Amino acid sequence: MNKEFFEALDLLEKEHGIPKSYMTEKVEAALQTAIKKEIGEHAKCAVRIDSEKANFKVYTQYTVVETVEDPKCEISLEDAKAKNKRLGLDDVYEVEVKTKDFGRIATQAAKQVIIQAIREAERGNLAREYESRKGEIVTATVVRYDGTTGNTSLQIGNNEMVLYSRDKIPDEEFRVGQKIKVYITEIKKETRGPSVVLSRVQPDLVRKLFELEVPEIADGTVEIKSIAREPGSRTKIAVISNDPSVDPIGSCIGPNGARKNNVTNELAGEKIDIITYSDVPETYVSSALAPANVISVTRFADEERAYRVIVADDQLSLAIGKKGQNARLAARLTGLKIDIKSVSAQNDVI
Repeated sequence: MNKEFFEALDLLEKEHGIPKSYMTEKVEAALQTAIKKEIGEHAKCAVRIDSEKANFKVYTQYTVVETVEDPKCEISLEDAKAKNKRLGLDDVYEVEVKTKDFGRIATQAAKQVIIQAIREAERGNLAREYESRKGEIVTATVVRYDGTTGNTSLQIGNNEMVLYSRDKIPDEEFRVGQKIKVYITEIKKETRGPSVVLSRVQPDLVRKLFELEVPEIADGTVEIKSIAREPGSRTKIAVISNDPSVDPIGSCIGPNGARKNNVTNELAGEKIDIITYSDVPETYVSSALAPANVISVTRFADEERAYRVIVADDQLSLAIGKKGQNARLAARLTGLKIDIKSVSAQNDVI
């Protein structure tokens, strides 16, 4: 039993990175819990684990008293002297307990403490491992889908994690065994322990996917200045080249559109508009409203960050977009307020 116990501790340390000292403390607590389940909550006990000799012993303890009031933790002086003449008042008399004599309830209590300790240690290791990876994307394998909650269990390395329904692209469906990319948003501290928050709706997921697909972004030649996203529907990204000889939009699209298509496929068909960033607000706003063609952009005299955009009558619906999406994304991308008018509407105002 002792040999198997210490071999198990060695295995936990080797395969799960759980220190033997940590598990030793938890096992002591588990054995004490087991004893109290067996003989009563008021019982006193001691657990002595010797890692070097690979053995442990468990003792119940009794305080030597004149008159016994609680036989579960006290022993009379007379009875104590009969067992050991050197014992006196207030000394502690110990009786070794064989763990094989533990009842089912006591054994189960000890087992639960140990299992909980392992889970806590693994969550702690998980938090430490992924804290340094916050803001990165990782490849995960779909393990199962919960039709009731909409949550998806994923395997990432040796760990199983949950992608919650709120962090999935709307209407996205997975199959078991499918490989997907997820963004590590944060490490959340919870009562039951730390957990890794995963997302497929964060705008930065798009940024990281382009970094993987576009070498010019990875090496800093092309820079993503801004992203505006409505997950599952459309994303706009503004890019700029730090090398005049490199076309930022062409780099992101790739040969025959391969790079952009790879990102779109990873995002369940989400449409992506790539535009050139500009420090000139009028130029930036005009580009941000693509695919619509803009006639003019002028700043409102009384509002520093608000701009009037004029488009041809047949471009108005395209500039605004379905349910206002194109205009909304353009405003978020640029960080500016955009008011769009058609030529005819502008003339009516004049």
